[in-house]
Amino acid sequence: MMKSDGAKLSTLLILFFTVLTLANASFASLKFGYYHSSCPHAEAIVRKAVNKAVSRNPGLGAGIIRMHFHDCFVRGCDASILLDSTPENPAEKDNPANNPSLRGYEVIDEAKAELESICPQTVSCSDIIAFAARDSAFKLGGIRYSVPAGRRDGRVSIKDEPNEHLPPFTLNARELEENFAKKGLSLDEMVTLSGAHSIGRTHCSSFADRLYSFNSTRPQDPTMDPRLAKQLRKRCPNPFDSGVDPTLPLDVVTPNRLDNKYYVNLKNNRGLLTSDQTLWSSPSTARMVRSNAIHGANWARNFAAAMVKMGSIDVVSGMQGEIRKNCRVVN
Repeated sequence: MMKSDGAKLSTLLILFFTVLTLANASFASLKFGYYHSSCPHAEAIVRKAVNKAVSRNPGLGAGIIRMHFHDCFVRGCDASILLDSTPENPAEKDNPANNPSLRGYEVIDEAKAELESICPQTVSCSDIIAFAARDSAFKLGGIRYSVPAGRRDGRVSIKDEPNEHLPPFTLNARELEENFAKKGLSLDEMVTLSGAHSIGRTHCSSFADRLYSFNSTRPQDPTMDPRLAKQLRKRCPNPFDSGVDPTLPLDVVTPNRLDNKYYVNLKNNRGLLTSDQTLWSSPSTARMVRSNAIHGANWARNFAAAMVKMGSIDVVSGMQGEIRKNCRVVN
Protein backbone atom coordinates (compact mmCIF):
# COMPACT_ATOMS: atom_id res chain seq x y z
CA MET A 1 0.00 0.00 0.00
CA MET A 2 1.39 3.41 -0.97
CA LYS A 3 1.59 6.22 1.56
CA SER A 4 -0.71 9.18 1.12
CA ASP A 5 0.85 12.57 0.33
CA GLY A 6 0.06 13.66 3.89
CA ALA A 7 1.83 10.65 5.37
CA LYS A 8 4.84 11.24 3.13
CA LEU A 9 4.97 14.88 4.23
CA SER A 10 4.74 13.92 7.91
CA THR A 11 7.56 11.41 7.53
CA LEU A 12 9.70 13.98 5.73
CA LEU A 13 9.08 16.60 8.42
CA ILE A 14 9.94 14.18 11.24
CA LEU A 15 13.14 13.20 9.43
CA PHE A 16 14.04 16.84 8.79
CA PHE A 17 13.62 18.00 12.39
CA THR A 18 15.42 14.96 13.78
CA VAL A 19 18.43 15.57 11.56
CA LEU A 20 18.20 19.33 12.19
CA THR A 21 18.57 18.70 15.94
CA LEU A 22 21.68 16.62 15.28
CA ALA A 23 23.05 19.28 12.94
CA ASN A 24 22.56 21.97 15.57
CA ALA A 25 24.42 19.81 18.09
CA SER A 26 27.29 19.42 15.61
CA PHE A 27 27.38 23.17 14.96
CA ALA A 28 27.56 23.85 18.70
CA SER A 29 30.83 21.87 18.88
CA LEU A 30 32.51 24.27 16.42
CA LYS A 31 33.59 27.84 17.10
CA PHE A 32 34.89 30.85 15.21
CA GLY A 33 38.57 31.68 15.68
CA TYR A 34 39.27 28.14 16.84
CA TYR A 35 42.97 28.31 15.90
CA HIS A 36 43.54 31.84 17.22
CA SER A 37 45.96 30.61 19.90
CA SER A 38 47.09 27.19 18.71
CA CYS A 39 47.93 28.15 15.08
CA PRO A 40 47.25 31.86 14.47
CA HIS A 41 48.15 31.80 10.76
CA ALA A 42 46.12 28.69 9.89
CA GLU A 43 43.41 30.38 7.83
CA ALA A 44 45.89 32.71 6.10
CA ILE A 45 48.00 29.74 5.02
CA VAL A 46 44.99 27.98 3.51
CA ARG A 47 43.89 31.20 1.81
CA LYS A 48 47.33 31.66 0.24
CA ALA A 49 47.30 28.14 -1.21
CA VAL A 50 43.78 28.58 -2.59
CA ASN A 51 44.45 32.01 -4.11
CA LYS A 52 47.58 30.77 -5.85
CA ALA A 53 45.88 27.69 -7.29
CA VAL A 54 42.60 29.34 -8.31
CA SER A 55 44.39 32.30 -9.92
CA ARG A 56 46.15 29.76 -12.13
CA ASN A 57 43.09 27.56 -12.72
CA PRO A 58 39.62 28.79 -11.68
CA GLY A 59 38.30 25.26 -12.10
CA LEU A 60 40.15 24.25 -8.96
CA GLY A 61 37.96 26.61 -6.94
CA ALA A 62 34.86 24.88 -8.25
CA GLY A 63 36.48 21.53 -7.47
CA ILE A 64 37.23 22.49 -3.86
CA ILE A 65 33.66 23.70 -3.22
CA ARG A 66 32.38 20.44 -4.70
CA MET A 67 34.89 18.50 -2.58
CA HIS A 68 33.49 20.12 0.58
CA PHE A 69 29.95 19.12 -0.46
CA HIS A 70 30.96 15.55 -1.32
CA ASP A 71 32.85 15.21 1.95
CA CYS A 72 30.06 16.52 4.18
CA PHE A 73 27.27 14.50 2.55
CA VAL A 74 29.15 11.22 3.15
CA ARG A 75 30.00 10.47 6.83
CA GLY A 76 29.77 14.18 7.64
CA CYS A 77 32.52 16.79 7.31
CA ASP A 78 35.41 14.55 8.40
CA ALA A 79 37.79 14.67 5.41
CA SER A 80 37.01 11.06 4.50
CA ILE A 81 37.02 12.24 0.87
CA LEU A 82 40.79 12.85 1.14
CA LEU A 83 41.86 9.35 2.19
CA ASP A 84 43.63 7.33 -0.50
CA SER A 85 42.51 3.83 -1.34
CA THR A 86 44.56 0.88 -0.16
CA PRO A 87 44.54 -2.70 -1.51
CA GLU A 88 42.46 -3.70 1.52
CA ASN A 89 40.13 -0.69 1.45
CA PRO A 90 38.96 1.16 -1.67
CA ALA A 91 38.08 4.71 -0.57
CA GLU A 92 35.46 7.36 -1.42
CA LYS A 93 37.73 9.30 -3.75
CA ASP A 94 37.70 6.33 -6.15
CA ASN A 95 33.92 6.19 -6.40
CA PRO A 96 32.74 7.16 -9.92
CA ALA A 97 31.04 10.21 -8.41
CA ASN A 98 34.50 11.49 -7.45
CA ASN A 99 37.01 9.89 -9.78
CA PRO A 100 38.21 11.29 -12.11
CA SER A 101 36.09 14.44 -11.90
CA LEU A 102 36.87 15.73 -8.40
CA ARG A 103 39.76 18.21 -8.33
CA GLY A 104 41.76 20.22 -5.83
CA TYR A 105 43.42 17.56 -3.68
CA GLU A 106 46.84 19.06 -4.32
CA VAL A 107 45.70 22.42 -2.93
CA ILE A 108 44.68 20.78 0.34
CA ASP A 109 47.98 18.87 0.41
CA GLU A 110 49.99 22.07 -0.05
CA ALA A 111 48.18 23.89 2.75
CA LYS A 112 48.47 20.89 5.06
CA ALA A 113 52.21 20.52 4.46
CA GLU A 114 52.86 24.14 5.39
CA LEU A 115 50.62 23.91 8.44
CA GLU A 116 52.38 20.77 9.64
CA SER A 117 55.72 22.56 9.38
CA ILE A 118 54.66 25.30 11.80
CA CYS A 119 51.77 23.76 13.79
CA PRO A 120 52.25 19.97 13.84
CA GLN A 121 49.07 17.92 14.25
CA THR A 122 47.00 20.96 15.12
CA VAL A 123 44.85 21.87 12.10
CA SER A 124 42.55 19.12 10.85
CA CYS A 125 42.18 18.23 7.20
CA SER A 126 38.42 18.65 7.52
CA ASP A 127 38.85 22.25 8.70
CA ILE A 128 41.26 22.87 5.83
CA ILE A 129 38.59 21.76 3.33
CA ALA A 130 36.01 24.06 4.95
CA PHE A 131 38.42 27.03 4.91
CA ALA A 132 39.44 26.28 1.32
CA ALA A 133 35.82 26.12 0.13
CA ARG A 134 35.14 29.48 1.82
CA ASP A 135 38.24 31.02 0.22
CA SER A 136 37.25 29.61 -3.19
CA ALA A 137 33.79 31.19 -2.87
CA PHE A 138 35.41 34.54 -2.15
CA LYS A 139 37.98 34.23 -4.92
CA LEU A 140 35.39 33.28 -7.55
CA GLY A 141 32.37 35.22 -6.34
CA GLY A 142 33.37 37.78 -3.73
CA ILE A 143 31.24 35.85 -1.23
CA ARG A 144 32.65 36.46 2.24
CA TYR A 145 31.82 34.48 5.39
CA SER A 146 33.48 33.18 8.55
CA VAL A 147 33.95 29.47 9.15
CA PRO A 148 33.63 27.96 12.62
CA ALA A 149 36.28 25.29 13.17
CA GLY A 150 37.16 22.44 15.50
CA ARG A 151 36.40 19.52 13.21
CA ARG A 152 38.52 16.41 13.58
CA ASP A 153 39.36 13.88 10.90
CA GLY A 154 37.62 10.55 10.50
CA ARG A 155 39.48 7.29 10.06
CA VAL A 156 37.07 5.54 7.69
CA SER A 157 36.44 5.98 3.96
CA ILE A 158 34.43 3.42 1.96
CA LYS A 159 34.25 3.51 -1.83
CA ASP A 160 30.57 2.61 -2.20
CA GLU A 161 29.15 4.97 0.45
CA PRO A 162 28.79 8.00 -1.87
CA ASN A 163 26.19 5.98 -3.79
CA GLU A 164 23.95 6.09 -0.72
CA HIS A 165 24.33 9.80 0.04
CA LEU A 166 25.27 11.96 -2.94
CA PRO A 167 22.33 13.12 -5.09
CA PRO A 168 22.57 11.85 -8.70
CA PHE A 169 22.18 14.44 -11.49
CA THR A 170 18.96 12.67 -12.58
CA LEU A 171 16.90 13.54 -9.47
CA ASN A 172 13.80 15.71 -9.61
CA ALA A 173 13.04 18.53 -7.16
CA ARG A 174 11.10 16.35 -4.71
CA GLU A 175 13.87 13.74 -4.63
CA LEU A 176 16.48 16.46 -4.12
CA GLU A 177 14.44 17.90 -1.26
CA GLU A 178 14.35 14.51 0.44
CA ASN A 179 18.07 13.96 -0.09
CA PHE A 180 19.01 17.31 1.46
CA ALA A 181 16.48 16.93 4.29
CA LYS A 182 18.34 13.81 5.42
CA LYS A 183 21.32 16.11 6.04
CA GLY A 184 19.26 18.70 7.91
CA LEU A 185 19.10 21.14 4.99
CA SER A 186 15.86 22.82 3.96
CA LEU A 187 14.32 23.09 0.50
CA ASP A 188 15.43 26.71 0.28
CA GLU A 189 18.99 25.77 1.30
CA MET A 190 19.02 23.03 -1.34
CA VAL A 191 18.09 25.53 -4.04
CA THR A 192 20.60 28.04 -2.68
CA LEU A 193 23.50 25.57 -2.61
CA SER A 194 22.65 24.38 -6.12
CA GLY A 195 23.88 27.81 -7.23
CA ALA A 196 27.41 26.41 -6.89
CA HIS A 197 26.73 25.00 -10.36
CA SER A 198 27.39 28.47 -11.73
CA ILE A 199 31.01 27.30 -11.76
CA GLY A 200 32.62 24.02 -12.74
CA ARG A 201 32.25 21.64 -15.64
CA THR A 202 30.37 18.45 -16.36
CA HIS A 203 30.81 15.57 -18.81
CA CYS A 204 28.49 15.41 -21.80
CA SER A 205 27.34 11.99 -20.60
CA SER A 206 25.73 13.74 -17.60
CA PHE A 207 23.07 15.29 -19.83
CA ALA A 208 23.34 13.32 -23.10
CA ASP A 209 19.98 11.65 -22.51
CA ARG A 210 18.35 15.10 -22.69
CA LEU A 211 19.83 15.54 -26.18
CA TYR A 212 19.58 12.10 -27.74
CA SER A 213 17.26 9.74 -25.87
CA PHE A 214 14.83 11.63 -23.68
CA ASN A 215 12.00 9.13 -24.10
CA SER A 216 10.50 6.72 -26.61
CA THR A 217 8.68 9.43 -28.59
CA ARG A 218 11.12 12.33 -28.62
CA PRO A 219 14.92 12.43 -28.61
CA GLN A 220 15.26 15.86 -26.96
CA ASP A 221 14.05 17.06 -23.57
CA PRO A 222 11.39 19.72 -24.33
CA THR A 223 12.43 21.69 -21.23
CA MET A 224 15.81 22.48 -22.83
CA ASP A 225 16.11 25.58 -25.00
CA PRO A 226 16.26 24.24 -28.61
CA ARG A 227 19.05 26.68 -29.52
CA LEU A 228 21.15 25.45 -26.62
CA ALA A 229 20.42 21.83 -27.53
CA LYS A 230 21.63 22.48 -31.09
CA GLN A 231 24.87 24.02 -29.79
CA LEU A 232 25.40 21.16 -27.35
CA ARG A 233 24.95 18.47 -29.98
CA LYS A 234 27.78 20.07 -32.00
CA ARG A 235 30.10 19.91 -29.00
CA CYS A 236 28.81 16.64 -27.54
CA PRO A 237 28.60 13.76 -29.99
CA ASN A 238 26.35 11.09 -28.54
CA PRO A 239 28.72 9.51 -25.99
CA PHE A 240 26.69 6.31 -26.02
CA ASP A 241 27.63 5.82 -29.68
CA SER A 242 30.93 7.66 -30.09
CA GLY A 243 32.66 6.88 -26.81
CA VAL A 244 33.74 10.54 -26.76
CA ASP A 245 32.82 12.38 -23.56
CA PRO A 246 34.20 15.94 -23.33
CA THR A 247 33.40 18.38 -20.54
CA LEU A 248 31.50 21.67 -20.82
CA PRO A 249 30.90 24.53 -18.37
CA LEU A 250 27.73 24.15 -16.31
CA ASP A 251 27.14 27.88 -16.77
CA VAL A 252 27.87 29.05 -20.32
CA VAL A 253 27.37 32.74 -19.40
CA THR A 254 29.87 33.28 -16.54
CA PRO A 255 31.62 29.90 -16.22
CA ASN A 256 34.36 31.11 -13.85
CA ARG A 257 32.22 33.39 -11.69
CA LEU A 258 30.24 32.16 -8.68
CA ASP A 259 27.10 34.22 -9.14
CA ASN A 260 23.34 34.05 -9.65
CA LYS A 261 23.50 33.68 -13.45
CA TYR A 262 22.88 29.97 -12.82
CA TYR A 263 19.29 30.84 -11.91
CA VAL A 264 18.90 33.13 -14.92
CA ASN A 265 19.98 30.21 -17.08
CA LEU A 266 17.35 27.96 -15.48
CA LYS A 267 14.62 30.53 -16.20
CA ASN A 268 15.75 30.49 -19.84
CA ASN A 269 15.68 26.67 -19.93
CA ARG A 270 19.46 26.60 -20.28
CA GLY A 271 20.38 24.31 -17.39
CA LEU A 272 22.40 21.29 -18.46
CA LEU A 273 21.61 18.74 -15.76
CA THR A 274 18.17 17.35 -15.04
CA SER A 275 18.73 18.05 -11.33
CA ASP A 276 19.30 21.73 -12.17
CA GLN A 277 16.52 22.39 -14.67
CA THR A 278 13.99 20.62 -12.43
CA LEU A 279 14.32 23.50 -9.96
CA TRP A 280 12.63 25.79 -12.49
CA SER A 281 10.10 23.31 -13.83
CA SER A 282 8.93 22.28 -10.35
CA PRO A 283 6.26 24.48 -8.67
CA SER A 284 7.85 23.89 -5.25
CA THR A 285 11.13 25.56 -6.24
CA ALA A 286 10.37 27.83 -9.22
CA ARG A 287 9.62 30.80 -6.94
CA MET A 288 13.04 30.45 -5.29
CA VAL A 289 14.77 30.25 -8.66
CA ARG A 290 12.99 33.40 -9.80
CA SER A 291 13.93 35.27 -6.62
CA ASN A 292 17.58 34.21 -6.82
CA ALA A 293 17.74 35.23 -10.47
CA ILE A 294 16.57 38.74 -9.58
CA HIS A 295 18.27 39.30 -6.22
CA GLY A 296 21.89 38.24 -6.61
CA ALA A 297 23.08 39.89 -3.39
CA ASN A 298 20.43 38.09 -1.36
CA TRP A 299 21.39 34.78 -2.94
CA ALA A 300 25.06 35.37 -2.09
CA ARG A 301 24.22 36.03 1.58
CA ASN A 302 22.04 32.94 1.71
CA PHE A 303 24.72 30.88 0.00
CA ALA A 304 27.25 31.89 2.64
CA ALA A 305 24.88 30.91 5.45
CA ALA A 306 24.01 27.61 3.79
CA MET A 307 27.69 26.75 3.33
CA VAL A 308 28.32 27.31 7.04
CA LYS A 309 25.38 25.08 7.93
CA MET A 310 26.43 22.38 5.48
CA GLY A 311 29.92 22.49 6.96
CA SER A 312 28.52 21.42 10.34
CA ILE A 313 26.92 18.16 9.15
CA ASP A 314 27.86 15.28 11.48
CA VAL A 315 31.24 16.75 12.37
CA VAL A 316 33.75 14.72 14.36
CA SER A 317 34.92 16.76 17.35
CA GLY A 318 36.19 16.59 20.92
CA MET A 319 38.21 13.43 21.48
CA GLN A 320 36.73 11.60 18.49
CA GLY A 321 38.70 11.00 15.33
CA GLU A 322 42.20 12.41 14.96
CA ILE A 323 44.24 15.23 13.45
CA ARG A 324 45.95 13.59 10.49
CA LYS A 325 49.59 14.34 9.76
CA ASN A 326 48.96 13.63 6.09
CA CYS A 327 45.46 14.18 4.75
CA ARG A 328 45.71 11.13 2.48
CA VAL A 329 46.33 8.52 5.19
CA VAL A 330 45.23 7.86 8.75
CA ASN A 331 47.88 8.27 11.44
